[in-house]
Amino acid sequence: MNEIIQAIAVYALPVIFAITLHEAAHAYAAKYFGDNTAYSQGRMSMNPLRHIDPLGTIALPILMYIFTPFVFGYAKPVPIDFGKLRNPKKQMLWVAFAGPMANFVMAFGWMLFALVLQATQVSESFPYKVAQAGVFVNILMFVFNLLPIPPLDGGRIMTSILPHRMAYQYSRIEPYGFFIVIGLLVFKLLDYWFAPMGALTGGLLGLLITPFRLLLS
Repeated sequence: MNEIIQAIAVYALPVIFAITLHEAAHAYAAKYFGDNTAYSQGRMSMNPLRHIDPLGTIALPILMYIFTPFVFGYAKPVPIDFGKLRNPKKQMLWVAFAGPMANFVMAFGWMLFALVLQATQVSESFPYKVAQAGVFVNILMFVFNLLPIPPLDGGRIMTSILPHRMAYQYSRIEPYGFFIVIGLLVFKLLDYWFAPMGALTGGLLGLLITPFRLLLS
């Protein structure tokens, strides 16, 4: 129980920020390209309460952390009417990519926060653990959401890229996407996606943070 409480204390803030900014980024991008659906429903917001799903964001991850070897969760999906975008097929890509990109930027921000802690010689271990959790959670969300299976963001991006006929056929797997992801997770097939993509993302972030590391060293 102590381990669970410590994990919640470390991961709570990074997870809340990761989910909130991810969903808000979708809403901002959708409004920018002409769809006010999320805005009209109050989802273009930095208030975490508007995006957190009590079951998917809180209860499910905690229960899975306790009883299973892996953790899975979700937030309330931002309502987007792609048909209202000025150029639906083309702009769907940018609306979908906005969420993962927000996580990429946050991962960079947590890395920078850790460097500042080191530069200012903070000795308390807790903020370092929070920063490390922030990097991990956001890289995980970035890589996971780019999985090319609709309705994940990667699936939307793939639908946007494919020619019209292929995109239509590809989008038809969306009702089964959740079950496909669960199956891949249970049989540990997602490792073949997470390992290379996670390494690539971490390497890119490390490259981007290098000038700041040299500056603060």
